[in-house]
Order: sequence, then structure tokens, then C-alpha cells
Amino acid sequence: MKDNKFALPINWSDHEDIAMELYEKFGDDFDESKIYRIRFTDLLEWVLGLPNFAGTRAESTEGHLEQIQSAWVYEWRDNQ
Repeated sequence: MKDNKFALPINWSDHEDIAMELYEKFGDDFDESKIYRIRFTDLLEWVLGLPNFAGTRAESTEGHLEQIQSAWVYEWRDNQ
């Protein structure tokens, strides 16, 4: 979703959409092992900064961040 004003908002439960956005933003800068070593505090900030992201910091949970991290790894694998 390339910063499209008509794109639907992304929420915390949209793990795969968030993972695709993160892969588009960072590309191959992060491989599987690096993605799993990202601190959740950094991941949280990156997710909150995504275009069309409508979630809030208060709504985030460790479970959401873990699922986003796993989905990002799968997205990275699909693009190799």
C-alpha cells in the first residue's frame, strides 16, 4: 500500500498487511535472523509510523508484535 489515501486503514490484527508494509519499507536489509532479533520497542515504533496505520500504542500487545515478526519473516522468505 504505497501511501494511498484511498487505502483501508491497517490495525493491529492485520499482521500480514503490516508485514508486507515492513518488507516494502526495509526490503532485504533484514533477513530472517535479523528480523527475529529486532527489539519490540523498535518494531512498535516502525509499525506506528506506517502509512494508513490506525492502531495506537495502547492497543499493542506482545502477541501482536510476535505475530507481525513471524509474518514479516514469511514475507521475506516469499520474496527470496
